[in-house]
Amino acid sequence: MPANTGVSRGAIRTAVADLMPEHTAGHEDAPAPELPVTLDMPGKVAEFLRAAELKPAERAALDQGVTVRRGQGYTLRVSAASSVHGQLLARCQPPDGAPGDPAISAQCKARREYENHVNALGPP
Repeated sequence: MPANTGVSRGAIRTAVADLMPEHTAGHEDAPAPELPVTLDMPGKVAEFLRAAELKPAERAALDQGVTVRRGQGYTLRVSAASSVHGQLLARCQPPDGAPGDPAISAQCKARREYENHVNALGPP
């Protein structure tokens, strides 16, 4: 065993890491896991999405949402990664109905409300 040089093990590790960046670069470049964001989804959007074909992460986010009563309707408080919220928003295009159909216009308004919440998160 070599004699004590007065250099700490941490300093040696740092020096070696500086000399061999390819061994540590993979860890630094790895994307950080996306943290969940809680958004309120209008009930009309949630009902539409429950009837749609969803990916497992999207279905899990809806199933774990908490229902909050709001007057005559409700809001679903959904916690998911912002990318999942973006995917849910992309899937909730309401079907075309007759012009002036109140159910369709209510769905469009609910989707716009959810879209505003998702867009407030910033770019994915």
